[in-house]
Amino acid sequence: MTELSVAGISKRFAGVRALNDVTLDFPSGAVTALMGENGAGKSTLIKIINGDYLPDEGEIVLDGRPLGLHSPADARQAGIRVIPQEPEIVPHVSVAENVYLGALPRRAGRALDRATLNRRVRADLERLGFERVIDPDTLGSRLTPAQRQLVEILRALTTDAKVIAFDEPTSSLSEHEVDALFALIQRLREDGLAVIYVSHRMQEIFQLADRIAVLRDGGLVGVRDAAETDENEIVRMMVGRDLSAMFSREHSATGDVVLEVDHLTSDDVRDISLTVHAGEVVALAGLVGAGRSELAGALVGDLPIRSGEVRVEGRRVRLRQPSDAVRAGMGYAPEERKAQALLLERSVRDNTSLVVLDRLRRFRFVRRAEERRLTREYVDRLNVRTPDIEHEVRKLSGGNQQKVVLARWLARKPKVLILDEPTRGIDVGAKAEIYHLIDDLARSGVAVLVISSELPEVLGLADRVIVMQNGRITGELDRADASEEAILGLAMAEDLTTSLSEGQQ
Repeated sequence: MTELSVAGISKRFAGVRALNDVTLDFPSGAVTALMGENGAGKSTLIKIINGDYLPDEGEIVLDGRPLGLHSPADARQAGIRVIPQEPEIVPHVSVAENVYLGALPRRAGRALDRATLNRRVRADLERLGFERVIDPDTLGSRLTPAQRQLVEILRALTTDAKVIAFDEPTSSLSEHEVDALFALIQRLREDGLAVIYVSHRMQEIFQLADRIAVLRDGGLVGVRDAAETDENEIVRMMVGRDLSAMFSREHSATGDVVLEVDHLTSDDVRDISLTVHAGEVVALAGLVGAGRSELAGALVGDLPIRSGEVRVEGRRVRLRQPSDAVRAGMGYAPEERKAQALLLERSVRDNTSLVVLDRLRRFRFVRRAEERRLTREYVDRLNVRTPDIEHEVRKLSGGNQQKVVLARWLARKPKVLILDEPTRGIDVGAKAEIYHLIDDLARSGVAVLVISSELPEVLGLADRVIVMQNGRITGELDRADASEEAILGLAMAEDLTTSLSEGQQ
């Protein structure tokens, strides 16, 4: 039976301690959940197990044998596979070719044997339960975030893996895809693999895990049997304090209409009309594929508007490109922060000041002292954990990266702020901070439009909930009338109507 363990692992980056003397085992035939706030050391530990980083101290042991891992290739050779949160996909080749990169079947003359490839990938999709979820002929460039995640999972499971680690695997998956993944993980456990599962979602952890290991500030706080603990104990271990009630906003007085959308139609949304008032938080709810992110893209000039109008404080805005939205007083934090919002190789300062450079210039030169002052102000205000403002954003945790995106827009002082999945992949402590920040923004008079797939988050934050399905609005709920059942009923309304109609034919 396979068992992976780490013994006395420590790691520092530029003098900052990321891991401190961590000793932990991952037994075969069990799912070990790895939990902790962003910056607790989870990602660093996973990268060490995957051969991305060398530990400063300690060793990795597999089946009683110390491993010298100097690269991910060494880890794969040993039977260790990590499913990253941000998959690497080759855009110009098919799903099938992406899955079998490095092991593509060839005919004489080295030409790709497509017939064999197609038979193999379809058999693997059926074996793993994903045959209805993804088309193996689809190009990598056309995959959704959920499908990119599934391709990465398929890569790992078509090899002879002994240990498999999942890093936030459900962050982009629909409910159907999550069910298929969970069934697959149960089979992996039954087959005797050692499974490591990293997630911030408590419900998932208690549904899947046999054991829960908690890291805090780079150290191992403890390991609990999942059947003998509860959410409150795990949260206390993670943050060092009780967060039994995460966050619930009190409804505050709202002002005039700031954002007004009138019969907007684009490629993916149809006839959308809505308003958001000053000081109001409006949530867009719906299932994956409902068109919420596409609506946000149209509102900020990232996707073309075919018909309809958008007005900010009563003035019509022509949105041909994102800079038009910025000039109109609109800010936007997209779901894919790494791909769409951040300059990963640039500093915290560069990322924070990005949309206010026009206000920092004098005679075409940026006033660097003022830029540094402004950045420090918002880094302090949002409690961004970074060694300094010149630190590269790519080296920050997910929660701190999201805070940098929000700091950027706070510095711009927008009239309207659109947040697409603002707490995706973020730990409970950072979530609470972002919830309070959203509340502060609303109280200051900003009109906030939040897109979230987490219904408790929607119910805790929103003054009103607008529900979408298949690119249309299917209903609107005031705070007093909103419930998980009511939202889901509206989110599935058209599907239910279609199913009933088809059943009567």
